[in-house]
Parts: sequence; C-alpha cells; structure tokens
Amino acid sequence: MINETEKRLLSFINKDELVRLTQDLIRIDSVIRPTTGNTEAGVVRFIVDWIRKELGVEPLVEEVVPKRENIIVTIDSGKPGPCLMFEGHTDVVSEGNPDLWQHDPFEGKIDDGKIYGRGSCDMKAGLAVNLLTVKAMLKSGVEYKGRMRLGLVCDEEDMMLGIQDYIKKGHADDVDACLVPEPEENQLCLSMKGALRAIVKVKGKMAHGAMPLTGINTSIRMARIILAFEAFEKAEMERCGKDEFLGWPSVTFTVVQSPPPGEPMQLNVMPAESMAYVDIRTIPSQNHEQIKRQLQEILNRLTADDPDFNAQIEFIADKPVVSMEKDEPIVMIAADAYTDITGREPVYNGVPGATDGTFLRYLKGIPCLVNGPGPRHVPHQTDEYVEIEEMFESLQIYLLSTLRFLNRSNTTQH
Repeated sequence: MINETEKRLLSFINKDELVRLTQDLIRIDSVIRPTTGNTEAGVVRFIVDWIRKELGVEPLVEEVVPKRENIIVTIDSGKPGPCLMFEGHTDVVSEGNPDLWQHDPFEGKIDDGKIYGRGSCDMKAGLAVNLLTVKAMLKSGVEYKGRMRLGLVCDEEDMMLGIQDYIKKGHADDVDACLVPEPEENQLCLSMKGALRAIVKVKGKMAHGAMPLTGINTSIRMARIILAFEAFEKAEMERCGKDEFLGWPSVTFTVVQSPPPGEPMQLNVMPAESMAYVDIRTIPSQNHEQIKRQLQEILNRLTADDPDFNAQIEFIADKPVVSMEKDEPIVMIAADAYTDITGREPVYNGVPGATDGTFLRYLKGIPCLVNGPGPRHVPHQTDEYVEIEEMFESLQIYLLSTLRFLNRSNTTQH
C-alpha cells in the first residue's frame, strides 16, 4: 500500500517531462558508425548538461575508448544505508534503411500513444526513467538513506566495454543492487541468457569462376559449417528443452561474407577466404566450455572428411548465464511496487539476451533486476517504439522501489 510520503514523491513526477526527455534522447543519433566516426558522444553531452541543470551536481565522465565515455553520478544522502545503482546504455543499434520506417527513426514521433524511433525502447526511455527517478528522489524532499548511483555506459550493443570499464575502475564495489530498465514490458526479469560470440574463418584457394576445380571454394565449405552448426543447435534444443524464463538455446550466423570485408568481390572469381560471425545464446543447462569443444569437434570432423577443408573458430566474447531468486530484497520490493502501481500481480521472466547487468552479476555478485518499459520483441527492428503509459508506469515503479529499498531496515550494506 502506498503511504503519504510515497504519494508525495509520486506527485513530483509528470508524464510530459518523461515524454519530452525521451524524445530529446531519441533525436540524438547514438548509432556507432565507424565510417563517419559517430558515437554516443552527442547523447553523453546532452545527459551531462541535463544532470548539471536538473540535479545540480557535476557528473564524472570517463573515457573508455576514444570518443566513447561513461557517465557516473553518486548522490549521497549523508546517512548510512545501501547503494542502489541505476544502469543504462547510451548507444543504439543501426536504424538500417530509413525508407523502411513508418516514421523518421530519429524524430521521436508520437503516434497513437507511442513514441517511435531508433532506441526508443532500447533504451532511451529507460535512460529517461533512470534520470527522472534520481531527480524526483533528490528534489522532492523525501528522506532516504544510503546512496543512489547512475551508471550510464557506452558500448552495450557491441562488446560491452563500458560496463567492464565501469567495474574495473571500482564504481560497482559498493553497489548493493541494480535496476536495469531494458525493454521488458515492466516484467521482473530474474535471469539473463548467456552469450558466446565467435568468428569462423575458412581458407581456400582463389580461382577463376569458369575453372573452379583449379581452386578451393571457401563458400561451399562455409555452407557445410552453417548446416553442421544448425544440426548442433537442434540437438541442443532437444537435449536442454525450453527454459521457463529464457526459452530455447540458439546458434545464429549473423554475418556471412565471402570474400571477407576489405576484399574485392568479383562475380567470376572464387574467393580464397570466407568469414562468419556466430551469435550463440545459452541457458542454464548448457556449459560454455563444452560448447566450445563441441563446435571445434565439428570442424575437426569436416576436416577429416575433406583434405582441402581449412577452418578455424575464434571465440571473442563469453558471457555466462546469470540469475537470482525471487527473495532478493530488490526483487521483493519491486514486485510490491509493481502491484501497488498497476493493481496487478507481477510477471516474472528472463532476458532473452545478455545485458550490462550480466557483468555486474557474475563479476561482482550484484543482484540486477531487469525491468523496463518497451515491448520485448521490438528492439533492433524497424518502427521501434515505446508506449507512453508503460513508460510512466515504469517511472512510478522505479520511484517506489528506490525509496523502499534505500529506507528498508535490518539490512547489510557496503
């Protein structure tokens, strides 16, 4: 039940400010574009200025790699208590062909109660929820204990360099719990899929397209690998079954190039090399080291069947499955807040991919609750959107969760 102090806190926020801030963030292109040099820098500058103006504090800005920075803000109540972190990422994925969009991907157009745009739900709306939660806690005058920490990082959509740098520099050392507003329809996600990412390279011999027998065709051999990995995926699905929250394991070829990038393509030339990126998503019943061995064994078998077969696999990222229980304090508090705001019982789920919270959980043991606004299956698609009512619902849930978590009694904190 919501008490009078909580009602006062909730009255401090308004939907229009949330919408405006989300639109402002969408309108700043934070796609990583190597050809033009565009990064998250524009969004970082905007957020830094917003924090100075709206929170009245000076954020810490740390460069991770050139032109890519993390933003860290700590608000200390001056009273002993836990540290609650609000995590978010400033980068977004490519919009693809803008002609395929119903609305300009960087306009932040409102249509039928939804805000459209690249990153609208993944996760410009989540960033706005984080920022306005901290603002309301700071400016409303409600009393709280402990500390709030904003950790707004770069590079979540690629190698997650931002959160790894954040952890390496000690910013997570005193964190007791973390809220991650990734687009999950405000469901309470207790687990996150693991991720293995690999590069497969096949080497052969270049030849004239009219005389293929004089060369070694890498495209055909890459096709054999794809089919063999697909068979492995099906076998793993049968062995592991469908996880309650995380669904099925998967092995997905996301990029296949023959010849590889930088090599000229000619219709009448058989390429000497092919490459592919493989995105492997795992569930608790799988073991990453075993998967690595099994995929290498597949290549070994293909080599034994074909003396001209020459392929290597390199694993470039390894993020384990992470999870937590429903009795974690941040989960129980957020569940009650969800019911108090919506009048519904909370829905528990898992994140179908990895998040920055994966690193916070497995490297630092921090309970990370992923529960933000936005449809779960719309991120990275054309016509990405977030529903305004769901955004505002998320902000209210975050506010109640924050106040209750920081002021809870009988707790041990850093």
